[in-house]
Amino acid sequence: MQAISVQQPWAFAIARGGKTVSNQSLPTGYRGPLLVHASMRVDLKACDSPLIQAAGWDPRDPLATIGAVIATAELAHVCSAAAAGGPCDCGPWADPASHHWHLGSVRALPRPIVALGRPGLWEPKPTLVAEVTTMFANFAALNHTP
Repeated sequence: MQAISVQQPWAFAIARGGKTVSNQSLPTGYRGPLLVHASMRVDLKACDSPLIQAAGWDPRDPLATIGAVIATAELAHVCSAAAAGGPCDCGPWADPASHHWHLGSVRALPRPIVALGRPGLWEPKPTLVAEVTTMFANFAALNHTP
């Protein structure tokens, strides 16, 4: 499993608002499970954007926190067409000058888990992965969901 740190409110939009593209400066060959970490940086200008507002941005929501893992996702594929100057149809969340990391199976955590992140793709400590796994298992048991 890998992790990616994303500025707020973009991390919130992934966890709660259906944002399925993460704009990144570099491509990656990695495909598979990701922890979505809300970095310590906030894009204040983005908080008022129509996309973020449509995603339900609420700074009082626990997943609007910074410095914590707030969701899991699957990195399904990466589109680099736009970053290379070509056409792409990756949707409204896609920045034309970026590589588009397509995320699927996003699951918001029941509560944030404080953790230090890093720029780019990074490998989380096994204890952090175990804490996320346990949290989902406990939540499912309490709510009788698979």
